[in-house]
Amino acid sequence: MLERHKISLLAALAAIFVVSRFSSHIGPYYYDIILSIGINIILAVSLNLVNGYTGQFSLGHAGFMSVGAYAAAVFTTYGAAPFLGALKPLGPFVSVSIFFGLALFLGGIAAGLTGMLVGIPSLRLKGDYLAIVTLGFGEIIKVIIENVDFLGGARGFSVPSGYTDLFWVYAMAAITIYVVLNLVNSTYGRGFLTVRDDEIAAEAMGINTTKYKVLAFTLAAFFAGIAGGLYAHFKQFINPEGFGFLRSVDIVTMVILGGMGSTAGVVIAAILLTILPEWLRWVSELPFLPHWLGPLLANRMIPYSLLLILLMLTRPQGLFGGINLKRKKA
Repeated sequence: MLERHKISLLAALAAIFVVSRFSSHIGPYYYDIILSIGINIILAVSLNLVNGYTGQFSLGHAGFMSVGAYAAAVFTTYGAAPFLGALKPLGPFVSVSIFFGLALFLGGIAAGLTGMLVGIPSLRLKGDYLAIVTLGFGEIIKVIIENVDFLGGARGFSVPSGYTDLFWVYAMAAITIYVVLNLVNSTYGRGFLTVRDDEIAAEAMGINTTKYKVLAFTLAAFFAGIAGGLYAHFKQFINPEGFGFLRSVDIVTMVILGGMGSTAGVVIAAILLTILPEWLRWVSELPFLPHWLGPLLANRMIPYSLLLILLMLTRPQGLFGGINLKRKKA
């Protein structure tokens, strides 16, 4: 099973590399949407490890994304000259690839360590209390960044190089999906599902539930940091306001809509909810709409709220929650 998954990952990376060679033929507007979809897939799949597979509820994912974004951006901004100079004999393509890959890894490590520091004291809480604590930590991270002049403060931070492209985004998305699926389907990873299904019974059986929750939190924060690094080198300007509470709500909405514990559902939800605001913006500008309806459609939080209310009333487990997408053995 693991070997088959490795082959699938390598095949996906090869296909992404081939497709990325033709990305220059894609218009800037559609290219922006395509990259945003990939970054949102990384964020939603990683959060699904905490909210879906482990049964916790985190509202601070955007905070970890911001840590990764700023860490990667600072590294590429101030470390470009010495590192690229040392890697110059390898050629421009290889040297830039190694340099940017290292920046993403450092961003992920910084976010993962932050997630571990946040998770150790807070994951002893459950339910609404955990959600409130993670929301508070996310806001604390944002406020700290706003008051550190080295990071640009509230003015934001300009990233001189746009290293992010289609290959990097979707290669990282494929690796995130691969790691999460193989982890939760492994013998060790069954502990996450045990914590979700019945934490008290898991503790009675001798399972260290706190360890599993902290591990899930740390790994999810690591991939959120990678997504933040990709985002920073895609937009080439980051601001603390871009990683606030509403950004966390966007990611949680993707997980809930797709179905908590369903990786395929979360991926589809990330695609739909990335495209939806653009589609609503187009619909809001149609000339035959009433003058009061256009601004309501353009404000994505109103359709998001209505969508979630409708979903909770009709299908509380999400669009794909509870659906077994695995092929049955003959």
